Amino acid sequence: MRILVVGAGAIGGYFGGRLLNAGRDVTFLVRERRAAQLAQTGLNVRSPNGDLSIPNPPIVLAKDVREPFDLILLSCKAYDLDGAIESIKTSVGPNTAILPMLNGMHHLDVLEAQFGAERVLGGQCIAAVTLDADGTIVHLNKLHSMAFGERAGGFSARIEVISAQLCGAQFDAVASPEIIQSMWEKWVFLATLAASTCLMRAPVGDIIAAPGGQKLLLDLFDEARAIASANGFAPGEAVVARAQAMFTEAGSTITASMLRDLENGARIEADHVVGDLIARAEGAKGAKGAQGTVSTPIFSTAYTHLKAYESRRERGDVKAS
Repeated sequence: MRILVVGAGAIGGYFGGRLLNAGRDVTFLVRERRAAQLAQTGLNVRSPNGDLSIPNPPIVLAKDVREPFDLILLSCKAYDLDGAIESIKTSVGPNTAILPMLNGMHHLDVLEAQFGAERVLGGQCIAAVTLDADGTIVHLNKLHSMAFGERAGGFSARIEVISAQLCGAQFDAVASPEIIQSMWEKWVFLATLAASTCLMRAPVGDIIAAPGGQKLLLDLFDEARAIASANGFAPGEAVVARAQAMFTEAGSTITASMLRDLENGARIEADHVVGDLIARAEGAKGAKGAQGTVSTPIFSTAYTHLKAYESRRERGDVKAS
């Protein structure tokens, strides 16, 4: 199976590097600057699960793609999705499967409109990774999982083939018969974490140590759960219990990557992670299973806060590091 990994940044470089190291047929679709960097330094990963150093990893520029790939791993940021779609058009053939690992749900609608529902899988990953100044991928903890599956549910022959490629590559890969449910559950957790830590400019432990902080976190989580439930994807009891434990852990240093981006003056996924969740609260009114209006007062405040940051950044009042 020929696998195209779009980008060799934090997520794409980590999982693509693991796959390549395990002997899979992987090519990285990169821009010219990253291509030059990889040619000079190779693909390097520092991880508590084992370091990697791969000289001259297979790379291709979008203009040089000559034939379609079997599987495309899409791991860009939401605000780069349009550019990523343009870059993979020549890589998509009649039998290509596209596995996106973005957060939220909006990207599925965009990809389906461009490439057709039959080519777009559901997927998610959990890995705290970043790029350092020299382009090395730094894995910040031991979590490194990927889940994938047919959006309609169940298993299929192509998922079995893809699973055989993704499993056994030194990260946790799981073919899920309910991938959309899993994606919603991650979204509920991530949106709560992003909204709270960005709004308060603090990790979970500092928020809950402040007056009213724990209530704020749990109320945010309840808003997110209500939206998911109104859309037919209520988080499971185990997921809820695990999230509530994390949102009430004294001294916790956990933050969302969105807060790190915000504090560095970088672009953020405000619309995709928070704004789209609010939109789906409004869209759920009257939908099957919805219990009246889904109220989102705290999420709406957090979204206003994030959009104000974006306005300041666009104007140049916030300097990117």
